[in-house]
Amino acid sequence: MTSIDIHAPMTLLGGRSPAQFMRTYWQKKPLLIRQAIPGFASPVPPAGLRKLAKRDDVESRLIWQENDEWNMESGPFARFPKVAEPNWSLLVQSVDLHDDATAALMQQFRFIPDARLDDIMISLASRNGGVGPHFDSYDVFLLQGHGQRRWRISQQKDLSLVPDIACKILQHFEPEEEFVLEPGDMLYLPPHIAHDGISESDECITVSIGFRAPSLAVLARGLLEVAADQLSARNGLGFGPYSTPALPGPDLSGMFQDKRLAATTEPAALPDELINSALAAVQKITFTERMAARFLGCWLTEPNSLTVFPIAEDMVDIDDVIDSDGSLVLDRRSRMIYRGTDLFINGEALELKTNATFKKFADTRILTCADLKKANAATLAQLQEWLDDGWIVTQ
Repeated sequence: MTSIDIHAPMTLLGGRSPAQFMRTYWQKKPLLIRQAIPGFASPVPPAGLRKLAKRDDVESRLIWQENDEWNMESGPFARFPKVAEPNWSLLVQSVDLHDDATAALMQQFRFIPDARLDDIMISLASRNGGVGPHFDSYDVFLLQGHGQRRWRISQQKDLSLVPDIACKILQHFEPEEEFVLEPGDMLYLPPHIAHDGISESDECITVSIGFRAPSLAVLARGLLEVAADQLSARNGLGFGPYSTPALPGPDLSGMFQDKRLAATTEPAALPDELINSALAAVQKITFTERMAARFLGCWLTEPNSLTVFPIAEDMVDIDDVIDSDGSLVLDRRSRMIYRGTDLFINGEALELKTNATFKKFADTRILTCADLKKANAATLAQLQEWLDDGWIVTQ
């Protein structure tokens, strides 16, 4: 994949450049884009979505309204409501992990860092089907793939939810704007914008490109876990021909001492010396940018719990790829990001020191034969291991 020119106008963004879009709209205000992808059709048709929702390695949900009550059931599903039955929606999560065309669609949004890209969910709805007025805690592009959907949106401050139901439905929804989206139209919504989408077709497909936004509590807990790893693993952690040493941490190998402890008449009281020693020990831990990168890199590239990488029956030798003028591409399930000299792939960390090949691979998701011919032996050995594991494939 070639890199996106962030200063060039894009039809996807209504003639705006990615730089303009990010500066003006990202996390700031909604944007309706007519014919963001002219002639667009859902990469997975209705029959394909039903087929995916029958699989136990695919996350799916069925949401329907009956007698003014919202109901939700999780897949896999053996049967589905009839097309003629109104008021139901089938949601299939992470379709990009299961379909090449959907994964390719996600690549069009890589003017936003991969660390923020989450997945593509595709919904199939009957007439009047929807999931109710709600809000998301993350950014989302809603791309119409088949039929029509009417969207009502609001920047209301009241985000209280209806209590005691499975679906997260806004208790007081007050729409401020309304749009009907045709195939190829797209609506961008920042976090916490209230919205409600209702199908106006017997088979309505909406493609949702979603972005992850971790809570501050998750970020803090992740850093604390990396700090704990520092204290328990002071030896190197390695895989393949490269190795990643444990991040440097404080020396806390000493033992608590209280040589000046006096006799007490309150034996059940917790001593000040233990409290002060614990506080002094934890203050020796320094939280650094590299610690944050280690946590985020491994966490953000960790494969979905349902992800299974296919292992080829006939192993491919990387030398044969070079001899045949072939290329290597990241499998659609693989995630790879980097920061500085650290590379993260599918939940594992790798120290690069100086290796432009892997950084190019992460940015473009492809290595050509020319790239492979320039790579050193250690790089080729690591690529061979990923090839054997199914993390990368030949092209």
